[in-house]
Amino acid sequence: MKIEDISKIEQEADRVSALYDIFDEGSRLSTKARQVEFLTTVRQIEKSLRPGMKILDLGAGTGEYSLYFAKRGFDVTAIELVEKHVMQIKGKVDFQMSMEVFQGNAMDISMIKDKTYDIVLCFGPLYHLSKIQDRMKCIAEVKKVCKKDGKMFFAFISNDMVITTETMLYEEDFLKGNNYNHDTFKVVDFPFVFHTVDQCRNLLRESDLKVTSEIAADGLSELLEDKINNMDEESYSKWLNYHYYCCEKPEFLGTSNHLLFVAEK
Repeated sequence: MKIEDISKIEQEADRVSALYDIFDEGSRLSTKARQVEFLTTVRQIEKSLRPGMKILDLGAGTGEYSLYFAKRGFDVTAIELVEKHVMQIKGKVDFQMSMEVFQGNAMDISMIKDKTYDIVLCFGPLYHLSKIQDRMKCIAEVKKVCKKDGKMFFAFISNDMVITTETMLYEEDFLKGNNYNHDTFKVVDFPFVFHTVDQCRNLLRESDLKVTSEIAADGLSELLEDKINNMDEESYSKWLNYHYYCCEKPEFLGTSNHLLFVAEK
């Protein structure tokens, strides 16, 4: 199936599954440049993580975060929509891990008891839910299963940065095309859903959540991928430290393909 044909699929779950027949989620974080997003996100989670805490990974993809924390002794539950991803995660779980894996939809996790988890990760669903009411429902589900004093982590794809990366890396004529509104600069929500920084804030605030941190998760990493991938280990370590220094500064939020928001009740 071609990517342009995916938009014709009516059911959201079928559309997402078809999309990941084209995109290899398992290799998405496989290079030095792409690891910046993962390492930054883990670093932010670990600021709130304490021994004995329970973690829910909603929209777990191929389990990068779930498995990382399960290997470190945390009690983890992973819920993923795409069947092949669920099978990939299950294939990596070993008997030493305290980890459960379910196939499920982020808009209905009624199999999970309310106020059960200290940390709830929502890193995939908001990339795909094109209707605002569905996004609100997803956030409501996250809020419902999070403990009163727990932390919720939400990932978004940045509307504004995608115009830069598409133009500079992938499609020279992107600026002339119809993939964005030439007056408002709103990118067409396909194959993913794109949010401005303000839209992320408003979505969480309208869900009665308090935003405690805003992070430019990968910063300029996609734009500078070739240079970062060719760094030696010392230079890469220095780059990461510089990125960590920049990523929580408000002036850098717009220059990141992936945005991470931390919230609490």
